[in-house]
Amino acid sequence: MLYKLKRILETIKKIPGQNRLVLKQTESAKMLHGQVLSVLNKQNTAAILTNIQLAEFSVFSQWGDDGIIDFLTSYLDFEHQTFLEFGVEDYTEANTRYLLKSKNWTGFVMDGSRLNIQKIQSDEIYWQHELLAKEAFINAENIDRLITESGFANKLDLLHIDIDGNDYHIWKAITCINPTLVILEYNSIFGSNKAWTIPYEPNFVRQKKHYSHLYCGCSLLSYCDLAEEKGYAFVGSNRAGNNAYFVRKDKLKQLPALSAEQGYVASKFRESRDQDGQLTFATGAERVKILNDLDIYNTRTKTIEKIA
Repeated sequence: MLYKLKRILETIKKIPGQNRLVLKQTESAKMLHGQVLSVLNKQNTAAILTNIQLAEFSVFSQWGDDGIIDFLTSYLDFEHQTFLEFGVEDYTEANTRYLLKSKNWTGFVMDGSRLNIQKIQSDEIYWQHELLAKEAFINAENIDRLITESGFANKLDLLHIDIDGNDYHIWKAITCINPTLVILEYNSIFGSNKAWTIPYEPNFVRQKKHYSHLYCGCSLLSYCDLAEEKGYAFVGSNRAGNNAYFVRKDKLKQLPALSAEQGYVASKFRESRDQDGQLTFATGAERVKILNDLDIYNTRTKTIEKIA
């Protein structure tokens, strides 16, 4: 009996190590899958240049952005091979993780949670690669300082903003970098012809601002307008309808510039909540109706109006 118990305890002690081995093997298989698809994408370059969604695949990204980023970082010219992504949570599911592991770029990630940053710093990816992780609640007032203090000012190639809130205002505030590629999360429920973003609040948190979790971010049209001001061209969205891709105009090569209407994708994911925090699975136009009469900032008229 004691012998059997001892064997059971020994087996239990081995489980964490076995789990880590399974995870490593799974990750290796996923990386290999991504590398195969990357080669196929290069062979399909002409078609992908007309529609970047054709490059999609997922290794660590929630949607198909790993493939789009892999294709664009192979096709375009980058001087430093550096990226900044913020709003990454613990970085296990992120749009630049595959880029870091597959091409060994240098990265800087930020998140507002100390626990998330500690998890990133304790992940083996942190010593295996040149990755800086910083705890910061980002707003328009501190973003340039945070980038400058990190040492990435004027030498950043890829910028990815995904904070479910002041994304537009923060990109507008950034002046210390001029990356080749900018990826921005847009709020699809605002449609393709509204120049809308949430009014700026330095401490905005979408879960606290409105129970639905839908009152956040920016429309694609507002991003396209701001991109034009900053010297960027919109080159497409992912199939999920939440990430938009912008390339600096002097770096476009054969990528065609699109209007917001041409590249807009209506999202179909159903993340709306009720006042008890439960998913309601609202879809389509039902989602924007939940926000009726809330304040929204029109980036063209520079006035506050009501969502309707």
